[in-house]
Amino acid sequence: MAPSNNVHIVFVLNGLNDSLTNRRIYFGLTLTSYLFTIFVNLTLILTVCLDKTLHQPMYVFMCNLCFTGICGASSFYLKLLSDLLADAHVITYAGCLTQMFISYTYIFCQLNGLTIMAYDRYLAICQPLRYWALMTGQKVALLLLLTWCLSLVETAVGLALIAMLPLCSRHIARIFCTSWEVVKLSCSDTSANNLYGIMLMILHLVQVIVILVSYVHLVRSAARSQEHRRKFAQTCLPHLVSLLVFSASLLFDALYSRYGVRVIMKPHVCSISLDFLFVLFFYFSVDQQ
Repeated sequence: MAPSNNVHIVFVLNGLNDSLTNRRIYFGLTLTSYLFTIFVNLTLILTVCLDKTLHQPMYVFMCNLCFTGICGASSFYLKLLSDLLADAHVITYAGCLTQMFISYTYIFCQLNGLTIMAYDRYLAICQPLRYWALMTGQKVALLLLLTWCLSLVETAVGLALIAMLPLCSRHIARIFCTSWEVVKLSCSDTSANNLYGIMLMILHLVQVIVILVSYVHLVRSAARSQEHRRKFAQTCLPHLVSLLVFSASLLFDALYSRYGVRVIMKPHVCSISLDFLFVLFFYFSVDQQ
């Protein structure tokens, strides 16, 4: 249960302290980015749904990434678009938790989804004769269910730890809510939150390493024949680029949130620019599928 005084908190987003002219420019770029993200993801989903030849595990997993991409982008962009034209840049405690819940569920779903796609490509290239026996419709549904369940549990545990913290400040030095920015506002011991965050970082870093190792095997297998090289270039290379961009974006944001404001720069000078560039880089990584 959250402390009773937290429920009435209204956070101030200090990262949006810029001139109206600059915020209008950001609004135009943000709106373009959001509409492009929605258009690309919806187009991919509709294409897969309407073309029966694309009713294959790889494209089902891709649709899952597209759906989570729409949810994640909407949770962030819609609030930012409103704030960029508003005089007061605030968000309620419940709204902040909701934004974090959707955003982090999206992030974990993307990482888990990319892992499943790497497994799917490994079977398709390294064990093509057994692919359809191993990647059945039931297994596809089970993998998708596992992806969502793990992502929801990871997010729920993190937010539960945050909700138990009493907060002594309401100023967030970012343009959106992140877990560590809220944790830093607490006036009590945050060791459990810090430990859980580090555990998640290590867990998903290992996850990325496992995916990269699997791609080493894929490259070796693809080098054996021209058909495998073509399949790798068409289906695996975009996935690998997306994984690297997505992981690099997450790592940058995690390090910037924990150390950037205190060490690297003054928040009122550069935070909106860095946050804005990060968001464009972050959400566009999904569209590279």
